[in-house]
Amino acid sequence: MFDFALFDLDGTLTDSYDGIINSVKHSLEKLGAPCPDERRLKCFIGPPLWDSFVTHCGFDKPTAERAVEYYREYYSVNGWQENKVYDGVLEMLQSLKAKGKTLGVATSKPEHYSKKIVHLFGLDKYFDFVAGATFDESRSTKDKVIAYALEQINTPKNRIVMVGDRSHDISGAKANGLKSIGVLYGYGDKNELTEAGADYIAKTPHDVVTIID
Repeated sequence: MFDFALFDLDGTLTDSYDGIINSVKHSLEKLGAPCPDERRLKCFIGPPLWDSFVTHCGFDKPTAERAVEYYREYYSVNGWQENKVYDGVLEMLQSLKAKGKTLGVATSKPEHYSKKIVHLFGLDKYFDFVAGATFDESRSTKDKVIAYALEQINTPKNRIVMVGDRSHDISGAKANGLKSIGVLYGYGDKNELTEAGADYIAKTPHDVVTIID
């Protein structure tokens, strides 16, 4: 049993595909760069943006920094709203709160946008806090975001679990001494999550409740 659950945002609480992909396409169009195929575009969902532009587009540091600026140009106006809550997530959060669990968000998305999205869908009433990345990249990797979240939690680590859909959610939890739940309804798959070392696998939001409780 866990008393506190940290949740990733993109791919775990919300389906943010359209907003992220449209922002990436806007950025690449502004740079005059070719757009990766669908498989590589999906890889932008979850990890830090700068890393994704370097890894999947082959950009050098200055170009990646410009790409992030153009991405945010679109995302700040339209992209953050091109989003929806996954089926079963509201019921999952309601059930966990009814069972007396404490919840927080730990995401690699900038904290500014993360709080706006959580508020947009009325999810903020379920969470004690939203911990996200900084715009200056000083806190961008998942391990740093989780470490920042842990500063706000007065619960033993063995009673805290991280819930996410990608390998960096799992590795970030491990780096901070936490157990992890990999969800299969997001953007990662079972191979990615098990290879990263997820302690539990959940096919549905309902399964997440069962594992936590």
